[in-house]
Amino acid sequence: MLLETLEVQDFRNLSGKVSFGPGLNVLHGPNGQGKTNWLEAIDLLATTRSFKTVRLQEAIRFNEELAMVRGRVRQSEDLERELQVTLQGNIRSLSVNGKRESLQRYLGQLHAFTFTSDALEIVRGLPEFRRKFLDRSIVSLHPPFIETFSDYSKVLKQKNSLLHRAKDEGDAVEKTRDSLLPWNDQLVALAGRIHKGRVRVVERLNEVLERRLFNKEEVAIRYLSSLEGKGDLTNYEDLVRERLRIRVQAELAAGYSLIGPHRDDLEITMDGIETRKYGSAGQQRSALLLLLLAGIEVFNATRGEYPIFLLDDIDAELDHCRIGLLLEFIEGKSQTFVTTSKDAFVQEFGKGAGIFLVENGTAAPAALSAI
Repeated sequence: MLLETLEVQDFRNLSGKVSFGPGLNVLHGPNGQGKTNWLEAIDLLATTRSFKTVRLQEAIRFNEELAMVRGRVRQSEDLERELQVTLQGNIRSLSVNGKRESLQRYLGQLHAFTFTSDALEIVRGLPEFRRKFLDRSIVSLHPPFIETFSDYSKVLKQKNSLLHRAKDEGDAVEKTRDSLLPWNDQLVALAGRIHKGRVRVVERLNEVLERRLFNKEEVAIRYLSSLEGKGDLTNYEDLVRERLRIRVQAELAAGYSLIGPHRDDLEITMDGIETRKYGSAGQQRSALLLLLLAGIEVFNATRGEYPIFLLDDIDAELDHCRIGLLLEFIEGKSQTFVTTSKDAFVQEFGKGAGIFLVENGTAAPAALSAI
């Protein structure tokens, strides 16, 4: 899978069209010129989301109504596609080869794994960031699964609304139990699918995890169900159903749902020590990179191709030793895009790479000798 060209109009401060090479592509230039914006545009084309904001209208150039990101993606010698994401306000329109597509159909076209400073929340942040990482991994392998997550979110929202209202109105437990039955039945089925999908993706990540690529410590991951120790997790749906039955009073008192995979977590350790609490900044960065590299390998094993790999401000987050190991590991696999403001990085790692000088939102090819 290769992103051959990217054309941008009124997205952030960007303008113009760029042609990329199949290996390493380096976006170089002073800070504040738009290097990260180019990565954001690539990620938007792949995921339809921004890794910088949940409000897509913020990515439209000031005083403009529309922003457009278009790219040509080559999957094989005979197969290429033109993808386009158009933003108007907070509404996005998606198309493949000029034809409007649904989100589910669009998401199978281009896949990106992205390393940014904000992505470190997967390792050091709240459980919701790790759940999102797992869920996005599942969707990258099986795009239709996005409907399962969407349906679960809708059911959970409806159930929480009911619980909140019942709590405010002082409803009895039995009345609340009866009202919850149809929502809990849906919740059990959807929770079972999500639990099974997450457990399987963690198993597959563990199978390919390069545990000691950057450090002498061994990295390991484990899926943590919020129902661990509450019963038989191998019969997950029955366990959820039973816990929902006996926890009605507690859920009514809380005013929201207490049972389900929306309360689960992913444990990340180095030599058995929890990285979130006790890992250094360098260890946390290494752990995140290992997770992303494992995700790339699982993607390749499932889909028979490699996704693209985006790394923002690479030498601000990693020393040159780790960068060298990373680029050596990924060479010949994923098309890779990195941003840097440092000439030393370009001189050390830029040989054979596509180098682009970013100034005022434009990206122009540059020769290594000119850096």
